[in-house]
Amino acid sequence: MSREQLWAPWRLNYILQPKEVPAPDKAEGCFFCRYRDNPADDIENYVLARTEHSMIVFNRFPYNNGHLLIAPLAHKAGLSDLSETELIDGTKQLQRMTAALQSVLTPDGFNVGLNLGKAAGAGVPGHLHWHIVPRWNGDTNFMAVLGDVNVIPQSLRVLYDYLKPRL
Repeated sequence: MSREQLWAPWRLNYILQPKEVPAPDKAEGCFFCRYRDNPADDIENYVLARTEHSMIVFNRFPYNNGHLLIAPLAHKAGLSDLSETELIDGTKQLQRMTAALQSVLTPDGFNVGLNLGKAAGAGVPGHLHWHIVPRWNGDTNFMAVLGDVNVIPQSLRVLYDYLKPRL
């Protein structure tokens, strides 16, 4: 039996990234804080939108096409650390982004969630962020089950350019 190859060169950046994660109370080294402080680089950083209290960013290493991250602007680790205003704004952005993704990509559903703390899978445990992952019936197939592979059918830049004007 021959083995098929799926080229995903963008994954190398993820594999080679330093695995040190900033401490929960330290913004130093946090990519959300770098993005927050450099709005001129929003296109390069795939920051899709900003509000007074949050920003919406494409996940550079998505589980599926359209995988977004919503992060408060403030470097805070837990839900109880957020002010009521920050919590409401984050929830409003979840509502806004699922509607935008539904309109543009027409998924059959969404996974929405938080990974709070390193043990829960948080890649940036010090800076809370919600994940929105569009899902389609049949999007989990033999590639993911047998090959531990996710097939993403669209580049981040193409999707960014398509979704941004529709907000």
